[in-house]
Amino acid sequence: MTVYNREKYIAKAIESVLASTYRNWELIIVDDQSNDNSCSIAMSYAQKDTRIKVYINNENLGDYPNRNQAASYAKGKYLKYVDSDDLIYPFGLEQLVFYMEQFPMAGYGLCSLDQDDKRIFPFQLSPLETYRRHYIHKISVFHKAPLSSIIVRDVFLQEGGFSSVRHYGDSELWHRLSKKYKVVLMPGGLVWSRVTDGQEAAIRSNNPANALKTFQSAKRHIKSENCPLLGKEKEVVLKLYNQRIASVVLSAFKRHGWKKGMEMQGMSDMNLVEVIRNRFF
Repeated sequence: MTVYNREKYIAKAIESVLASTYRNWELIIVDDQSNDNSCSIAMSYAQKDTRIKVYINNENLGDYPNRNQAASYAKGKYLKYVDSDDLIYPFGLEQLVFYMEQFPMAGYGLCSLDQDDKRIFPFQLSPLETYRRHYIHKISVFHKAPLSSIIVRDVFLQEGGFSSVRHYGDSELWHRLSKKYKVVLMPGGLVWSRVTDGQEAAIRSNNPANALKTFQSAKRHIKSENCPLLGKEKEVVLKLYNQRIASVVLSAFKRHGWKKGMEMQGMSDMNLVEVIRNRFF
């Protein structure tokens, strides 16, 4: 549980873990230099339950680096993130572990996904199946937040955890893990996400550069040699992402003016002619 200024919500988040029907857990809380009462609230729970450990960073690390910091203290087989303004249902942890144990070759799992009309959750996908599901069949896999994940700790550490990027570190990690490991897809109703002011998601939506960086990250993974998609499949997906990037750039010109538009074009690795071609032709 990573924490930064969540005094209004952290108690409920901790209590949701305490209410878990699965009892063999440790709750690692890492405060990222909060300037409210978040840390003292967390400490009060740690004094009552030895399974709760509270750590305070020497400096503010930011979202994904702090998630890596929290994982570095873990000792268990699996990592499960419950953000300090979210909740996990009482049976959530038990079911997540149960599903993962059915697929011992998987590297990670994701829950709260769109229902599959052909298969009942849980089921396991190979790297090729995962990439095809997301990019060819257009059934979202990689757009899940850390709250929806459960990760084999050894796999997380071996792959270096989250990249030190802001706003899309989760999607980037799912892309990276899914090139090498199988993923277990699980039903919803296991975790509960709260929408609050100051969340990274709210900040992300206010700047077109964030969408552009996310699209470019996906494009890099598609172009990489170890992407499991086949040649023709890659071509189709890359064309789609060039169109999306071009759309973001032209939207920046329209909504934010020439200066912002040129900034987005500079970030896009396309010149203006290529932007227009990819958007309209």
